[in-house]
Amino acid sequence: MLARTALRTSLRAPARAFSSSSARQTKVAVLGAGGGIGQPLSLLLKLDPHVTELSLYDIRGAPGVAADVSHVDTDSKVKGFAADQLDAALEGVEVVVIPAGVPRKPGMTRDDLFNTNASIVRDLAAAVARVAPNAHLAIISNPVNSTVPIVAQTLAKAGVFDPRRLFGITMLDVVRSARFLSEITNADPKETTVTVVGGHSGATIVPLLSQSPFGKNITGEAYNQLIHRIQFGGDEVVKAKDGAGSATLSMAYAGARFTNALLRGLAGEKGVVIPTYVRSPLFEDQGVEYFSSNVELGPNGVEQILPLGPLSAAEEKLLAACLPDLKKNIEKGKAFVA
Repeated sequence: MLARTALRTSLRAPARAFSSSSARQTKVAVLGAGGGIGQPLSLLLKLDPHVTELSLYDIRGAPGVAADVSHVDTDSKVKGFAADQLDAALEGVEVVVIPAGVPRKPGMTRDDLFNTNASIVRDLAAAVARVAPNAHLAIISNPVNSTVPIVAQTLAKAGVFDPRRLFGITMLDVVRSARFLSEITNADPKETTVTVVGGHSGATIVPLLSQSPFGKNITGEAYNQLIHRIQFGGDEVVKAKDGAGSATLSMAYAGARFTNALLRGLAGEKGVVIPTYVRSPLFEDQGVEYFSSNVELGPNGVEQILPLGPLSAAEEKLLAACLPDLKKNIEKGKAFVA
């Protein structure tokens, strides 16, 4: 009961003002700050009271983004770094958020991004291992199901992998679930929080509607349509942008929400619980080493991985469909580094 209450509290942070329950501040780097996600993410992190300094890096455009964001009247410093300044961008950083990579286009799946984004994420992770080995890493770059294992394997090769400090940001699935459920029930999205587990693509996304007082009575075709929209909500944005990109603004918002939760946990705030894709024991016996579920965050990063709780028969089926795909995605990431 305590964990559920904490989860609701964590996920209900106001959109325009992040929680600031502790005075501790942190230096944060955004790798890929010049991109469609990186720019709005940088702006939102400039508004976060836990951020004392922002280090913005990209192969192009980051100094300009930094100059622009630095004019926002909040008490944090901002510095931009060019393509040949990656190591300098990582010096003294405690949290690294990585949205770098190419966006999806119409007809592309997240797996279609693999060949390009895998090498980008690997190289950035290698730099973090070299310059900021104790930093906490939050991965946005798709496909998250595979890029998180890529980062883990890269850090492990360098001898600095700590599973408590590596996160895949799956918060957008939670944000979408709350919004879409609120549209059906005519409730405030703050009241329609849904725990989402599994991974961050298609059938690996498993919304636990039965655990929501607003979602547990959704059945039949309405249930099937809601599940499909949550699992493939990104396609709506890709189609609507007509080749001009994917979900950048909502992803930046979700990324900032997660980063704020991580910073609050690192600052010692109690009861910070949020879904995230981490090295997990929940389905390790089925060969699934990474899994997104409710995680309690704290000074060490991952403090506790919480159980899924009771599932409906429909959710058991969704989970059964999720695990084989998730296992393949994980193995693909590990094989890329090997």
